[in-house]
Amino acid sequence: MLPFKVKHSLNKTAIITEDGANVTYGDIDDFSESVNKVIQQRCLVFCLCQNTLGSLYGYISFISNKIVPVMLDSKIDSEFLAGLIKIYKPQYLWLPDHRINEFLDDKIIFSSHHYSLVKLDANYYFPLHNDLAMLLTTSGSTGSSKFVRISYENIGTNAASIASYLSIDENERPITTLPMSYSFGLSIINSHILKGATILLTSKTLMEKDFWTFLKAQQASSMSGVPYTYKIQIGR
Repeated sequence: MLPFKVKHSLNKTAIITEDGANVTYGDIDDFSESVNKVIQQRCLVFCLCQNTLGSLYGYISFISNKIVPVMLDSKIDSEFLAGLIKIYKPQYLWLPDHRINEFLDDKIIFSSHHYSLVKLDANYYFPLHNDLAMLLTTSGSTGSSKFVRISYENIGTNAASIASYLSIDENERPITTLPMSYSFGLSIINSHILKGATILLTSKTLMEKDFWTFLKAQQASSMSGVPYTYKIQIGR
């Protein structure tokens, strides 16, 4: 699981979702094995991210199986997405079910947790560098067709550094406040998974009552944000 050794028991809770699902590290391993059965070669996958279980399952499974995800916000404009597909030629899309109607001419080969894996009609193959783990948009923006290349070593080193600096351990319960397609949001996930912590997964924003209800009910131990996040809170 991921390019580092996770300190956890398979029975340890890895994720609690806003609708009450309790997911263990063993469940994540099982899902990763399911993905390995349907994508059997190293390739490029566009991952349309949101802070939901299906999205997180997909990200961890792709990295674990040496499949290279391109992390994109699930709300990405359809025309811009089509342009990126034309440029980068991914073999698969991992996307929320509400966007399936945009790809009805393509084949759905796997579905789970409100996400589907779509195989694009691509007859081309190009080699991917062995060190390449994923591609991220620059500055958390999807306004550019250029991406930052992230290696497996980058992910592991960054996660370990954050975990050490913040003294993260398996008792931590961070709540998601930033998108997975943003490097900061992803680093919170990676660093806590490294230590076998429990991630409180929600797509609700800080401006929604349900976010705070979930935070209190599950006794979140931390939340992260950019300067604007805290500016909003001060102004409330």
